[in-house]
Amino acid sequence: MMDWMTAASFTICGALMAVMALGVAFSAFMPTLDRWNRRYFITFFSLLFLYVVVIFIDVIIFPIPNMAKEQRIVMYFEYLLFSVLTLMPMPLVLHSCEENIKNNRLFRGGAALWVIFCIFLFPTKFTDAFYYTTQDLQYVRGPWFPLMIAPLFIITLLNVMCLFFKRKNIAKDLFVELLIYLAPTSILVVVYMFAAVDILISFWMVLCAITLFGLILTKSVKEYMCQQREIAQQRASIMVLQMRPHFIYNTLMTIYSLCNQDAQKARQVTMDFTNYLRKNFNAVASETPIPFSAELEHTRAYLAVEQAQFEEMLLVEYDTPHTRFRVPPLTLQPIVENAVKHGRDPYLGPLHISIRTRETNAGSEIIVENDGADLKAANDNNEPYTALANIRQRLNIMCRGELTITPRDGGGTVVRVTIPYLK
Repeated sequence: MMDWMTAASFTICGALMAVMALGVAFSAFMPTLDRWNRRYFITFFSLLFLYVVVIFIDVIIFPIPNMAKEQRIVMYFEYLLFSVLTLMPMPLVLHSCEENIKNNRLFRGGAALWVIFCIFLFPTKFTDAFYYTTQDLQYVRGPWFPLMIAPLFIITLLNVMCLFFKRKNIAKDLFVELLIYLAPTSILVVVYMFAAVDILISFWMVLCAITLFGLILTKSVKEYMCQQREIAQQRASIMVLQMRPHFIYNTLMTIYSLCNQDAQKARQVTMDFTNYLRKNFNAVASETPIPFSAELEHTRAYLAVEQAQFEEMLLVEYDTPHTRFRVPPLTLQPIVENAVKHGRDPYLGPLHISIRTRETNAGSEIIVENDGADLKAANDNNEPYTALANIRQRLNIMCRGELTITPRDGGGTVVRVTIPYLK
């Protein structure tokens, strides 16, 4: 009948093999990992998987009589894989510092110690000086066992030294995670030289797997989020740089015509147009959410220019008592611009636009309504509405906000932006 130690060993091995397999799959298919990191993590998790498989085989054959020779072979591969894993953290640290791994003295020293360990390990298949298994299935360490483990202890010390020497050149989160991994490993190897703590080896495997898996997951998510922010920022830049040429042309022609008819109004339109352009380019330079009041001022400048051109054909109503919240740059203005551009229809009479804000229990809302032509829901494949698709993406990335587009009762469109409170 299976005792509790054997059952616990089977459970730990099964859980570890599942974690290692998940780590290999995640490393292979995570799109943000570069080529070196992808190969490193696939190799690392694969070695961990093989190590757990060897431990699993050891647990299976240990209770079987007359299997001392086979167990000696299994123990040989167990120690060999353990030694390779002990050396693995150093290349990751050196690569993170963008140093040449092969020419680094610490790595060369660690590799030399690993070779020495292998020289000690090879005779274990033929001699009992290091370890052996008795006929009654008892694992016994020989007098030279600490000598065999000593190179691995020195390798762990070199790993710690390398981490501290290079700590200023690597990311803080990577330093903390590797320190959490290396500190118990060093202590464990020291204890293992003088005491049989095989169960702690299993716990070391759990810690190693969780730490490395957390490292790769955190790094990948951060890189993915940075890429998404860069993409959103580039799209915003392109949107500003590709402002409608006819809008600029019409504005300049309006100012030209007003110079003789109404000089005061021409000066005001010039000021509004200048303010609009300045806000546009300032928005491109901003990588964080801005106060809604600044976005509202930008929108007012834009609408003032449009009203100078269309006069009574464009009527705007503001109801914005709630302005104490932040939005991604270029949020409200492009929504209003879409309402003017796609909602205006000379055959439908004047275009009425309403801009409202309100505070809710969950956060803040911006509602933009127009009574013009219906505006269909924007998506990435609908070319005229890429601005709204860009706003939706940036809202989600920068402040977990949402943008919805619905038909307005009586004709027109309602665009609603919801921005939740963030802790």
